[in-house]
Amino acid sequence: MMLPVKKFTDFIEQNNLFERDCTLLAAVSGGMDSVVMVHLLKSSGYNFSIAHCNFQLRGDEASADQEFCKQLAVQNNAPFHTINFDTRQYANDNKISIQMAARELRYQWFEQIRQQNNYTTIALAHHQNDAIETILLNLVRGTGIAGLHGILPKNGSLVRPLLFLGRDEIYNIIKAEGIKYVEDSSNSSVKYARNKLRHEVIPKLKELNPALEHTFENNLKHFRDMEILLEVRLDELKKELLIINGDEIHLPLADVKKLNPQRLLLFKLLQEYGFNETAIDDLISSLNKHSGKVFEAAGHILILDRDKIILTKRNITRHESASIAASDHTINYGRYKLTLLHDDTPLIIKDNPLAVSVDAEKLVYPLSMRSWQRGDSFCPLGMKTHKKLSDFFIGLKIPLHEKGEIPLLINGNGEIIWIGGYRPDDRYKVTNNTKKVIIFELYKVK
Repeated sequence: MMLPVKKFTDFIEQNNLFERDCTLLAAVSGGMDSVVMVHLLKSSGYNFSIAHCNFQLRGDEASADQEFCKQLAVQNNAPFHTINFDTRQYANDNKISIQMAARELRYQWFEQIRQQNNYTTIALAHHQNDAIETILLNLVRGTGIAGLHGILPKNGSLVRPLLFLGRDEIYNIIKAEGIKYVEDSSNSSVKYARNKLRHEVIPKLKELNPALEHTFENNLKHFRDMEILLEVRLDELKKELLIINGDEIHLPLADVKKLNPQRLLLFKLLQEYGFNETAIDDLISSLNKHSGKVFEAAGHILILDRDKIILTKRNITRHESASIAASDHTINYGRYKLTLLHDDTPLIIKDNPLAVSVDAEKLVYPLSMRSWQRGDSFCPLGMKTHKKLSDFFIGLKIPLHEKGEIPLLINGNGEIIWIGGYRPDDRYKVTNNTKKVIIFELYKVK
């Protein structure tokens, strides 16, 4: 098989990988794939440099590969970049596998070299079999649609111009052209998952379908088109469904129930906020049940409200309770400042929900301010019976995530004096028998 120069340049043009006059950095290991890529770049007239990583994992063999790549650069009149990595130390320091360490090190270095030397593109020698292996690995480990498109021909500054070739085709080119290359002995080991697929699984699949690479090439095109279609639909849904309301995002419940396929679209809509598929399953199973249920992710929460789903950032700020002495005049609590005014006049505050007057003789110091806790109850002004704060908040339709921000004024005997901004307790109201009053007033400071 001769060098497929026309197919190579056609693939580059069809996938808009890079322009004829661009400056390329070719990542070369010295193996069959990358050496064939170098020959194709040279034969096609592209301007390229060569970059080689020595991971120092195979002793003299790795050093020989490094020297081979240096001579390959000389033969092709290409600038040469190389680096030696302490891969084992990096893996140990970052508590990752050797393979992952090598991957991180090389991609970081390629990008560094690209920027320092103003290369427009980094060319990688992945081929069709690499794409097949990636898809199979993703399927085994669990994946969404994005995991099915395999290795993309272009991803930012990374391009893969050999994805039109299979491994057997590359081998045939090597034989026909008499091209020299080096063999990485670790490629024959089946202790790595990718090598196990390469040497044990894919040969069995090829027995079922000898044209496996061609079949997967067509499958990849379909998967990529499906992914694009999904992204277009998601962009439409974000505009239709996600309603910005201050610091919250609201999703109308009626529209969520109409989504089809519901699970996939809802998961993709909420995935960027940290919600996994299990959380979405729980949410869907609760759509027709009572409101008020909360679903949590690392940085966000979802609240199932009566007619909508509320998405908001998780409130990770836990306000410490603030102690209030009889001599205090000002107290800071969370995003509020509380002022205390002592008055001998039995004044009743009206039309200001952020202020309340209470009977001073009924107070037991020190008082405190805190957020609500499960089991809290009080006697709402005008009532003689206790009411749970949770029921009181539900009655006012206060979302669960806002309840923790509401300051409670607590007497020294543990009773609630005032739900700041909402309702005082009937037991502490000013009456005709009140001789001394304290006026509490809240100010928002944040």
